[in-house]
This record gives sequence, structure tokens and C-alpha cells, in this order.
Amino acid sequence: MNLLAPAPVADASPVNILIVDDVPQNLVAMEALLRRDGLRILCAASGNEALELLLEHEVALALLDVQMPEMDGFALAELMRGSARSRDVPIIFLTASPQDPVRAFKGYESGAVDFLHKPIEPQIILGKIGVFIELYQQKRLLKSRNEALERALTLNETMMAVLTHDLRTPLSAILLCADKLSLDIPADASAQQTLRHLETSTLRMARMVDQLLDFSRIRSGGLRLERTPCNAASVVDAVVQEVEQGNATAAIEVVALGDARMQGDPDRLAQVASNLIGNALLHGGQAPIQVHVDGEDPAQVVLRVRNRGQIGESLLPRLFEPFKASFHASKGLGLGLFIADQFVRAHGGQLKARNEAQDVVFEARLPRRA
Repeated sequence: MNLLAPAPVADASPVNILIVDDVPQNLVAMEALLRRDGLRILCAASGNEALELLLEHEVALALLDVQMPEMDGFALAELMRGSARSRDVPIIFLTASPQDPVRAFKGYESGAVDFLHKPIEPQIILGKIGVFIELYQQKRLLKSRNEALERALTLNETMMAVLTHDLRTPLSAILLCADKLSLDIPADASAQQTLRHLETSTLRMARMVDQLLDFSRIRSGGLRLERTPCNAASVVDAVVQEVEQGNATAAIEVVALGDARMQGDPDRLAQVASNLIGNALLHGGQAPIQVHVDGEDPAQVVLRVRNRGQIGESLLPRLFEPFKASFHASKGLGLGLFIADQFVRAHGGQLKARNEAQDVVFEARLPRRA
């Protein structure tokens, strides 16, 4: 629960209802019938007056007399539908003419939600207006809640970005101290093992911080690509070498076919490859990981990462959602695949996963040019 976000409350301002009729007595009678606390009646004797009121006030419902000089109710309704401010205002037409299917059809075609004939039963009009007032108040409350949630989300994402950015400095200091201690401390196996655990945990935390920072950038629209000519095969080779240095037991087979040159952000592409390979190592057991860079298609470069295992059918549709996995110290935050998918999308490509025989295959299709 976010204690910084105020609980939304219903708007206490009056609800406006517009009545348009060229007969003053009808306006007085309708106003007297509808008058109550929390309701403001706006009266207009012509279509032009009604349009002026609609420019000044937000209206929950409009009651329009059909037969008026200069601008009848149908023409006024069409003008209301043409304005963004009054497009969604419900309209009830009031007419003294006998029931005419053609006339009623024209009214509904102009945007009416109802068509009432004079003389109007007070209970009927009060019941209908009550429904529209309740709907309007619910809509206003929902809008208020949405705005409060948007503010809370924006604040949370800003705080996340600031915190993750500031956390990188102390993590870097911890790593530097661990490196220095490993050089200064004598060859004590127990002490060296403790330092290795410290370094491993710090690096894992640094990766989590980087993932959170990327997540906040994606959510806030702050993700930017630095597109340059690059070779996807070279990017993947560098990632595989880094992974193998950090994991001596990793068995990764790399195959490159064709021309893997493209326009892309090498750092983001490296992160895509790193996240997919890291996921494969985590879930593939001790079986070798196969990484293919296919550049035989002149329009795109395809990166495939294959590992032993199966993805549950219920998980496949939401595989690239953020935070889908429960937090686990060895598994991270569940953001790796989400970030890989977003980086591939930012390049104009598509990332998919499938079960194939006894393996899981992730396939990223990357256009050569934006």
C-alpha cells in the first residue's frame, strides 16, 4: 500500500444538468421538478445559449426540446456530438409531437439515449435522470481514482529510478573493497572464499539494480537506443565469453551463419543476449546451451537460444510480463525476459518462446535497419 497516495474521494461539486426549451414556462416547471441538493440546473432558451453553457460547464445530462426555432433539438445534438467537450453527454429528447417512428429514429441517430413525449410523467423523468446522475458520479469517481493512481505510479517509478541509480555507487565501492581485500589478505582459503561470496552477491545485486533501472526507464518512456552499425555475432560472442568467465561449468555452443551486420544498440543487444543465455543456464540444468546467430535473411538477423526443458502452457502467454516470478535470491526479480522483450521491441523486432521436442527455444527477430 502506498501511504504517499491520498485515498480518492468523491467530488463534492454539484452535478450539472442542462435543460433546453424555448418555452419559459417549461423551463420553470422542469427546474422546479428537478431541483434538489447537489444538483445544478442550467437553463437555456435556445440552441446557441445551450452551446455557450456547454463551453463553461461540464454537464452530466442534457434534456433537449425537439421543436425550437432557429436551431431545433436534433441540430443542437449534432453540434454537441461534434465537440470533444460535449461529445459524451447523454441526451434525452423531449417532444410534444405524437409518436412518429421516423422522427424517433432521427433522434436516436443524432445521439439520443432516450425519447420522451410530453406531457411527461414526473416519476419517469426523475427515475431516468437519477440513473444518469449516478452513472456520471461513478464516472467522476473513477476518473479521480485513476488520476490518483497515475500520480502514485509516477511517484513510485521516479523514486525507483532515483534509488536504483544511487545504489550503484555503494555497490561499486563494495566491489572495489572486495578486490583490494583479496589482494591484501594472505592466501587463506576460508577468507578468499568469503570474499568470492561477497563479490558474487554484490554482482548479483548490481544486476538487479540495473534491471530495476531499465524497468523504470521502460515504464516512464525514458528508454533510448543508440543505433550504430554493429555485428550481432560479435556482440553475442563477447557476451558468451563474459558468461563463461563468470561460470566455469557453463557449456555454451555458438553457431553463426551468414552476415550478422545490422543497425542497432550494441549495449542493449548484448543485454538481450545476456538475459536469454542467463535464463537458459538457470533453467537448462547441466545440458549444453545452444546459441545461433542467423544472418542469412537479408532483412533481419535472428538470435536463437536453446536449452533443455519445457515451459508450462499456462506460463507461455505471460512469459514476458514483469515480476511474473516470485522473488528468489538465486533467480532475481523476474525482469530479465521482460527487459529482453522490450529491448527487442525497441529495435522494431519480436521475441518469442516455444517448446520444441525436449527443448525450450527463444527466438529474437531483429530488423537490420530501423
